[in-house]
Amino acid sequence: MKHFVMGIDFGSTTAKTVILDLQGKVVASNVAHMGAVSGEGVKSSIDGALEEAGITQADVGRTVSTGYGRRMLDIADKNYTEITCHARGAVAMVPDARLVIDIGGQDSKVIAVDANGLVAQFAMNDRCAAGTGKFLEVLARAMQIELQDMGGIALEAKEELKISSMCATFAETEVISLLAEGNTKPNVLGAVHAAIANRTMGLVGRVGKKGPVVMTGGVAKNPAAVHHIQKALGMPIFLPKAPQTAGALGAALLALDDYRAENKDEIALALDGRLDLQMDEAQHCVPGCKGVLAEAEVAAVPMVPATGSSWKRLQSHI
Repeated sequence: MKHFVMGIDFGSTTAKTVILDLQGKVVASNVAHMGAVSGEGVKSSIDGALEEAGITQADVGRTVSTGYGRRMLDIADKNYTEITCHARGAVAMVPDARLVIDIGGQDSKVIAVDANGLVAQFAMNDRCAAGTGKFLEVLARAMQIELQDMGGIALEAKEELKISSMCATFAETEVISLLAEGNTKPNVLGAVHAAIANRTMGLVGRVGKKGPVVMTGGVAKNPAAVHHIQKALGMPIFLPKAPQTAGALGAALLALDDYRAENKDEIALALDGRLDLQMDEAQHCVPGCKGVLAEAEVAAVPMVPATGSSWKRLQSHI
């Protein structure tokens, strides 16, 4: 019998791996930044997690994959959609969560979940880069700043400007025009992040606003994006300590469900009865789920003014 399971989120721009023991404890996690759906990137993430856990792939009893490249992984025993895995992982991180906002490199999604981490309804933008990490990446290049610096700069905005286009190409032209008119980078970036929040609220409107709200994905690490989405929602957002790993965690938990079910007696004996093995049949969606594709450690972030100093004070809680 093996003593570990693995979840892999093979995303469009990053690969995430989470390893759990048979009691569901995270023993290792790794995030690898890479090129577009990179095989080398996902291998780096897997190898990094195995090294952190001090094990080899031979010690892993079940592997589940998710993300854009989920079907490309030969080591995966099963694969599940991002919707299923992000919902499960987000609720594991924030058990009271009822709405998940996930913004990654190439898509954004809003998922309503029940108390068991099952999907009740979802809305997704996967037809263009509008409001995603790629959108921010394009604009960071246009403004000649580092992607990781965008959020902090945006929080220093003093005036409210408006970005009318969410198409990455048109928005880039609009941003350049605003700068040419003499507007400051913080003010322009404030408008960019406000536009992302408005786009996100369009997805929330399709699902229905409810709380508590948890935000996952790489954009959850951007303080200005969190601030503007929270402001548009009018309610606090809970931020997991490692928001990018929610999908991989959900995949690992699904792997654990399967492995426990198939090895119930052996696991109970190995753990000397310490593990609750009462299983429910895996479900991807509760009854009445309506998925809508749109075309085009945890702490709540307090409702505070959008200033760089305010965000720095919050970082110790996030």
